[in-house]
Amino acid sequence: MNKSIFVVRHCKAVGQQPEAQLTEEGINQSLSLVRFFSKYNIDRIISSPFTRAIQSINPYAKKRNINIEIDNRLAERTLSNQSYHDWMEKLKKTFTDMDLKYDGGESSREAQARIKDVIDDIITSSFSNTIIVTHGNLMALLLKNYIPEYGFNNWMALRNPDVYHIRWNDGKYTVECIW
Repeated sequence: MNKSIFVVRHCKAVGQQPEAQLTEEGINQSLSLVRFFSKYNIDRIISSPFTRAIQSINPYAKKRNINIEIDNRLAERTLSNQSYHDWMEKLKKTFTDMDLKYDGGESSREAQARIKDVIDDIITSSFSNTIIVTHGNLMALLLKNYIPEYGFNNWMALRNPDVYHIRWNDGKYTVECIW
């Protein structure tokens, strides 16, 4: 049995809040995703509950008449419930210490486990070609699961949007950036 999972980082948005909308550029990027995915036979779409993630894939879902399933496990990772002036350095540390956890936040290992659960559920589903739409930090942690050296600098290099293709063939995974 073969599966294809297309992991999409949302398009450009006006902010980081869960209700942040896409920018005008982000709206145009979402239309580019329609063209990009037209060559694939997608049969399922799962999105983070954040507005920017849903808006990123909504034009494609409408064109293909595919329902967008919302999965809270695809929501962006909470680094902390505190505001830190050095949050970038704190985030960097979580790529090397996967169990490091800040006040009210989630460790990298915890976040990685929840998105990996989504992938495992997709593998056991009846769907062959699934798009999941998520956020940069969570996407990077998923990719680190398959590419152990994937780290902070790779996260910094992610674009809005970005698309990775995870192929599952008889228990073996391959990962490729296709955007």
